[in-house]
Amino acid sequence: MKQILLLFSLLFVQQFSAQKIKLKVEGQKDTTVYLIKYFGSKLFYADTAEMKNGEVIFDGAKQKPGIVGLFLPGQRYFEFVYNNEEVQLATKGPDFMANMVINKSEENKIFIPYVKFISSKKGEIAKLSEERAKLKPEDAAFTSLGNQIDALNKEVEKYQADLVAAHPSKLVGKIVKMSTEVVVPEPPKDANGALLDSNFRYKYYFAHYWDNTDLKTDALVNNPIFANKLEFYFGKQMMIQHWDTVIKYAFQFCDALDPKSRMYEYSVGWIASTYGKSEIMGMDKVYYYMLKRYFCTKDASGKSPAFWVAEDKFEDLCENLDNKMNTVMGIKPPNLIMRDTTDTKWIDFYSLNSEYTILYFWDPECGHCKKVTPKIQTLYTEKWKARNIEVFAVGKGVGKDFEAWKKYIHDNKLTFINAAVTNSIYDIAKVTPEKLVPLYPGEKGKPTTLQSLNYQQTYDIYSTPKVFVLDKDKKIIAKNLSVSQLEDMLDKLQNKSDAPKLFPPDPEEDEHMQKD
Repeated sequence: MKQILLLFSLLFVQQFSAQKIKLKVEGQKDTTVYLIKYFGSKLFYADTAEMKNGEVIFDGAKQKPGIVGLFLPGQRYFEFVYNNEEVQLATKGPDFMANMVINKSEENKIFIPYVKFISSKKGEIAKLSEERAKLKPEDAAFTSLGNQIDALNKEVEKYQADLVAAHPSKLVGKIVKMSTEVVVPEPPKDANGALLDSNFRYKYYFAHYWDNTDLKTDALVNNPIFANKLEFYFGKQMMIQHWDTVIKYAFQFCDALDPKSRMYEYSVGWIASTYGKSEIMGMDKVYYYMLKRYFCTKDASGKSPAFWVAEDKFEDLCENLDNKMNTVMGIKPPNLIMRDTTDTKWIDFYSLNSEYTILYFWDPECGHCKKVTPKIQTLYTEKWKARNIEVFAVGKGVGKDFEAWKKYIHDNKLTFINAAVTNSIYDIAKVTPEKLVPLYPGEKGKPTTLQSLNYQQTYDIYSTPKVFVLDKDKKIIAKNLSVSQLEDMLDKLQNKSDAPKLFPPDPEEDEHMQKD
């Protein structure tokens, strides 16, 4: 038994020794220091240790391969590569990288000289660029400086190409290769020398954008280069910022990754988070589709593909998701069949033969609604009705709200369509809902639907006012617009951009609607 324990201890010591990270900083006082790591573009604490006499040792066995760094007091730090090997580095301030000595680490014997070379060339290029910026293009020195800059850039490109060719399997080689641009060939031409496709360069670059990135090497996500490439790929300079376009390429990219990898975790998480926070109208569609495909579903083992998310978080992430996906851009949302103010007539918006329909959710007791609703009435009377733009307004009509709703409509002379789940309907639905809604798909003779009775959940109405703009096919083309934005958009859609505007922009109203 003692022999077994001794053998285990020896193996543990050997493992720690083989993967230790030993760093020395000349002149550094005894202090607490931190090993820091990248995950995408963000830095995190990876480990903590005490530095004595300028030396510190971290257990590399606890770390993931990638770019890491030593964080010192005074917000000072330097970076290096860790890839499951022993690392021994020594340096001194103030320029840690310039003074770096690699005592042990095959990866850093390549990485540190590379960083020094790139830094040196960047400095030279910056100096020449600064000199050239003072000149005019017709000056002789302007061209000469440009040629010098081009020569330095070619020198950098050759250094990178040589490094990658010499060390293709090293992590440093893969990092450097990922940072290099794809070479785009000359576009094809016809017999007369004319371009066959004026968009060839863009198409080729987009199609081959990830050629220099080894998406199977998980360690590449642990440095900011990958994060920057991902951000650029989905940015406006590379990709049309349309929700359906982004969804197409997000699915294509993420589905090609190892679903158990950190690269998958980062990419799926970054795309979902980025478009979930987007202030661009319609981009919430990307967020909801990402949730549906990668978070709120189950794999063969019965688990969510989002293995990094705590189990107690899925309820909030996935709550009412199917309904939210029914109210995104380009979707024909569920019809609403409700009663009008007489509480006898059933009305719905699918049956409206209008060029555009404004689906408007409001509450007569809501402060913002009291400002917005009269404006919508003015626009309806003076512009929209004559131009075949209909307003289907859904108000609160249960309990005491029913009389308040009718009174507000009467007092403010609202002439557009007003509908609600009235109190009488609500009372029936509580006791015998089968009188109102089908018990099975396709059942005939029922006046409304469960989606209509539960319209707040169906349309994710957690605050009012809320606006959806529908086209002639009742598909959503805009939402969460203020009155001035509604007016301007509909004027443009109907080629009436020059029509006098009745309502100028209201910053407070714009902000409130965008938050909703």
